[in-house]
Amino acid sequence: MSRTPFIAGNWKMNLDHLQAIALVQKVAWALKDARHDASEVEVAVFPPFTDLRSVQTLISADKIPLGLGAQDVSPHESGAYTGDVSARFLAKLDAQYVIVGHSERRAGHGETDEVVSAKSVAAQAAGIVPVICVGETAEDLEEHGAAAIPAAQLRAAIADLPDGAEFVVAYEPVWAIGTGNAATPEQAQEVCRALRDVLREACGDDTADATRVLYGGSVSSQNVAAYMRQADVDGALVGGASIKADEFSRIVQFKKHVAV
Repeated sequence: MSRTPFIAGNWKMNLDHLQAIALVQKVAWALKDARHDASEVEVAVFPPFTDLRSVQTLISADKIPLGLGAQDVSPHESGAYTGDVSARFLAKLDAQYVIVGHSERRAGHGETDEVVSAKSVAAQAAGIVPVICVGETAEDLEEHGAAAIPAAQLRAAIADLPDGAEFVVAYEPVWAIGTGNAATPEQAQEVCRALRDVLREACGDDTADATRVLYGGSVSSQNVAAYMRQADVDGALVGGASIKADEFSRIVQFKKHVAV
């Protein structure tokens, strides 16, 4: 089955709403100049909460071919949860995607597999596609081997999703994020293939064949083409490079690159 490649830009805690507007405009201009075809490669940006309304308004008004996502979501629909943001609120801002289970949330905020599962369910119930992040530390890799921890995290995250629910999986080796020491394309393929096997076992062939599995971890315009040549890598979750308009647009244009 043909899966549309997906390039997702996670801005993390960077850029205020004015800087966000400027970045989206620059990305839009760069992709227009490159004659980017949104039907061939889907692109979405994931700004901080405070930027979402500004980015949504700009994308809508200027008909920019970018999807919009949030970086996190509450497992609760509403109530006395100070600081949380409901999936229902995000849906009203036309958010199509939301990142759940990012390694920085797991490590810095103690998010468990159970919390990630609840957030995935909450997003899906509001009509938002969860981008479910899984990955391992260097210690996990040494102790358990490739794919064991990400596979277990994925099984837990999707356990309570209804049949036919749409979601995206993002494999992010913690040992590669922001270090410049990216996983090799072969390493990424090995884990992404194992994750697709989990989907096949848990959800059936149709879901396994349709679900996009991304690689994230020091992705750049120099290495993205090599990842995208792997059979089970359907896109990239881009971190630091996503707030550099020229670099992000080059990543989106991976089909024009020669892998190095």
